[in-house]
Amino acid sequence: EDESEEEPKLKYERLSNGVTEILQKDAASCMTVHEKFLALGTHYGKVYLLDVQGNITQKFDVSPVKINQISLDESGEHMGVCSEDGKVQVFGLYSAEEFHETFDCPIKVVAVHPQFVRSHFKQFVTGGKKLLLYERGWMNRWKPSVLHEGEGNIRNVKWRGHLIAWANNMGVKILDMISKQRITNVPRDDISLRPDMYPCSLCWKDNLTLIIGWGNSVKICSVKERHASEMRDLPNRYVEIVFQFDTEFYVSGLAPLCDQLVILSYVKEISEKTEVECCARPRLDIVQPLPESCEEISSDALTVRGFQENECRDYHLEYSEGESLFYIISPRDVVVAKERDQDDHIDWLLEKKKYEEALMAAEISQKTIKKHKILDIGLAYINHLVEKGEYDLAARKCQKILGKNTELWEFEVYKFKEIGQLKAISRYLPRRDPVLKPLIYEMVLHEFLESDYEGFATLIKEWPGDLYNNTIIVQAVVDHLKKDPQNRTLLRTLAELYTYDQRYGRALEIYLTLRHKDVFQLIHKHNLFSSIRDKIVLLMDFDSEKAVDMLLDNEDKISIDRVVEELENRPELQHVYLHKLFKRDHHKGQQYHEKQISLYAEYDRPNLLPFLRDSTHCPLEKALEICQQRNFVEETVYLLSRMGNSRSALKMIMEELQDVDKAIEFAKEQDDGELWEDLILYSIDKPPFITGLLNNIGTHVDPILLIHRIKEGMEIPNLRDSLVKILQDYNLQILLREGCKKILVADSLSLLKKMHRTQMKGVLVDEENICESCLSPILPSDASKSFSVVVFHCRHMFHRECLPVSNTVSSVQFCNICSAKHRGPGSAVLEMKK
Repeated sequence: EDESEEEPKLKYERLSNGVTEILQKDAASCMTVHEKFLALGTHYGKVYLLDVQGNITQKFDVSPVKINQISLDESGEHMGVCSEDGKVQVFGLYSAEEFHETFDCPIKVVAVHPQFVRSHFKQFVTGGKKLLLYERGWMNRWKPSVLHEGEGNIRNVKWRGHLIAWANNMGVKILDMISKQRITNVPRDDISLRPDMYPCSLCWKDNLTLIIGWGNSVKICSVKERHASEMRDLPNRYVEIVFQFDTEFYVSGLAPLCDQLVILSYVKEISEKTEVECCARPRLDIVQPLPESCEEISSDALTVRGFQENECRDYHLEYSEGESLFYIISPRDVVVAKERDQDDHIDWLLEKKKYEEALMAAEISQKTIKKHKILDIGLAYINHLVEKGEYDLAARKCQKILGKNTELWEFEVYKFKEIGQLKAISRYLPRRDPVLKPLIYEMVLHEFLESDYEGFATLIKEWPGDLYNNTIIVQAVVDHLKKDPQNRTLLRTLAELYTYDQRYGRALEIYLTLRHKDVFQLIHKHNLFSSIRDKIVLLMDFDSEKAVDMLLDNEDKISIDRVVEELENRPELQHVYLHKLFKRDHHKGQQYHEKQISLYAEYDRPNLLPFLRDSTHCPLEKALEICQQRNFVEETVYLLSRMGNSRSALKMIMEELQDVDKAIEFAKEQDDGELWEDLILYSIDKPPFITGLLNNIGTHVDPILLIHRIKEGMEIPNLRDSLVKILQDYNLQILLREGCKKILVADSLSLLKKMHRTQMKGVLVDEENICESCLSPILPSDASKSFSVVVFHCRHMFHRECLPVSNTVSSVQFCNICSAKHRGPGSAVLEMKK
């Protein structure tokens, strides 16, 4: 076979068993194939029935000379045989039905009707010098009739349905048995070739498609119905050549394969030694027919026994319809070709070391393959990758191939250890379902610990702690730390191991030493607040923000007093903690507000004034003392004003800050006339201050008070603008007052009208109402009697006689109930009399 990289389409095997036996003493001359059995004819006149494995099931001695052709009907129950000595036999394999005839010339071909088993189709044809049709008629007698003669010996004949195709020395003819008309004549192309040495090959692809191979020419003919308008004296069918092409070698046999064609070729080549033309190995090609050429799909050279001595006429190609089985017959050998199945495809891929493709093919066809197992292919693939040195890819493939097989996993791990590649497989070891022996994981961890601390740390982080013996690994890490006690990677890994081992205290110590970001997570996750009571300073030094948040979130576990006590020697950290505590709740930690005054003054002055404003527990005298010592003017001013000493506060603003705007703002906040007087007195000899006062005082103090006190001749900057602004402010005030007055009058009038309308409305009085004084029904039961009722706007009702006598001179009466409740007077709106 061709040793190319392209995968062959067919696979080959010799037909052995009984065939081997036969061909040791005899030679094959012809063969025909049925779906149930094979029929082999030999040069010594024997016909053997074989099963598909080549075992002999039956033997017929037909003639002492060569069997030329064997024909079977579709049922496989009747067989026709012809031989070189002119004998023709047609008989039933399972019945006594038989026909014998001996001709005076060699009979080359015989063909029985495909439906010979049926009584009205008892027909067969023979071919020697002429083509004869035998039909069984009345009294079971066989009647011959000549179908064709005069063009040399009949070389081949094939019967399909109602069509008979035969070849003689001149070409190929087709006869329509229904009309008994010959419908075509296809002449042979190369008349220089001897027809007995290079016989014609015929093959029906279906009932209407004939394939002809002769010499190096191939034609595919299609039988078609002629249109009624074209009939005249012509047959009702005609033949069209749909494909025609030449081959490189001589055609010895043809067979269809779907829409492709299988061609058995006889090959001659020039010997390199003798430079004489000799017979080469025959070829079996699969081609795709094209209108005027063909495309070669595959080509295989076959090593058949005795090929050096064979001629073109010695080879035959038969096929089994529906099974894609092709039989190559030569005198000394019978080779079976069949389409390759998925097992064959995988074999070829493995042979070419295409393991990835083989594995994929096996997975896709796992239900149909019989010879191969996915696991075996996978293991072979892993071994192949290891041999090539692709250790990482081999380890990655272990996940898919080994699956949950722990024994195979452990075997592969040891194999990787032997070649020093444990690191390669470490990333792909199973961690859940399945889990390997702890020894396997420990072996890998020790390998990393000896050569790669970072890799070791990664595995400890990724692997669940129950895969290995934690104590053994901890001890190994401790031993390595003795050699390198400051190695941060090993320390971090040891902390993780301690965490898994629930030795949180040790883990926490290492994390704090390393100032590791996971320290807070560790404390929260495992509730280690009891372990950090004496490590608060370390936590604050590491990350004061996170530490304070954690401590404040867990006051129930570490009290405020304990934290403040621990931070006593680190006032700057103490301030950070107390400041955040105050921000969260002004009343928590109130006992430390006095201390916080000094802490704010020392470490955070911008937040001192907001603290003094928000705190209700801060001792003002202490705060004032500290602020005065440090000369904090703004804070001192605030404290003085809060303590009621507004004059001293104002004086400090004027003298220390010399900020008239702030002084004015302060005076506005206090809204004290005496304070304004002090401010005016202080500013009267300071022109810039006077300008500030003139611009802002208008709405709080009469500007005339200030203007009268200004000394004559004093130059005041922007005086005109200030006076204009005062006048504008005054006009604005007048406008506002007038506007307000108009609104007030309008609203009063509107409300008065509304009250009048309301008082003018009637009030419903019925049997359900009662007198608020005597509590009896307000209306008498006898409507004919006279009565008098008083109804107030507040909806209280009285009998006239039940109302107390008023002591006032005014005639207006008021509701006793509403007057007693101070809800305002309710004057009477209705007096009902009858």
